[in-house]
Amino acid sequence: MSRHRAIERKTDFRTWLAIAALVFVPRVARAAPTALDELLARANDRVSKFVEAFSEVKCTEHVEQVKFRPDGKVELKEDSTYDYLVILTNAGGEVSLDESRLAVHEARKDEKKRVSMLVSNGFATLFLVFHPYYSLAFRFSDLGEDTINGQKFHKIHFEHISGMRSPVALALRGREYPLELAGVAWIDPETGVIARITATLNEGMLDIGLKSLDAEVDFAPVMFSDSKAPSWFPSQAMVEVESPRQHWRNTHRFTNYQKFSVSTDEKVAQK
Repeated sequence: MSRHRAIERKTDFRTWLAIAALVFVPRVARAAPTALDELLARANDRVSKFVEAFSEVKCTEHVEQVKFRPDGKVELKEDSTYDYLVILTNAGGEVSLDESRLAVHEARKDEKKRVSMLVSNGFATLFLVFHPYYSLAFRFSDLGEDTINGQKFHKIHFEHISGMRSPVALALRGREYPLELAGVAWIDPETGVIARITATLNEGMLDIGLKSLDAEVDFAPVMFSDSKAPSWFPSQAMVEVESPRQHWRNTHRFTNYQKFSVSTDEKVAQK
């Protein structure tokens, strides 16, 4: 009988310890959001909405591809024009923007020259760095104010965290290599609008032949007849790439933005 009581006392004592720990453990205060946190939240929200808006427009894309000689002079330049649109997919929560191009004018390929040109797709969507799906894969810091065409913006530095998902990848020999980018974005502190993004590789990828990569994307306001406020869309994307022996620069210019709608009629066959 006494042994049974001893076990009961031991159980009661353990329960009391658990309650005491629950009562006396101090609460950790949640830090108040900083100005940077609030700005990033506005940018996240803006980009989330913009992703859908971007997939509802089409435009004209002019692409200038330049290959340089070792002495820096132009070896070959090609110009092409496309009808351009972006297709949004959100499979399993994974946000992806795929570019679609319909050739209006394509540069003629001179097979005799056999000069390899750079194909640079997707850099107009570099704003995905600030989409909630990708932003957790970057570190951000505020570099202070700056102005573009008289308008004030905050320069926000971003740096990819190694091993996390990246919105940009290099396609080479049938494989994709995620790019670890660092750069700066000019963001309106009131609206979260992005006016410019510059990016470069954190480190070269010489093991796959990539010495350096630099990109710059500019955005400009576009006004539609059914809108009360302008929307900011890519106006130009410049990409410059060097390998140990080659040097390219591509410039993409986007004009003539128009909204479009797609409607489908579904008919069920009658038996």
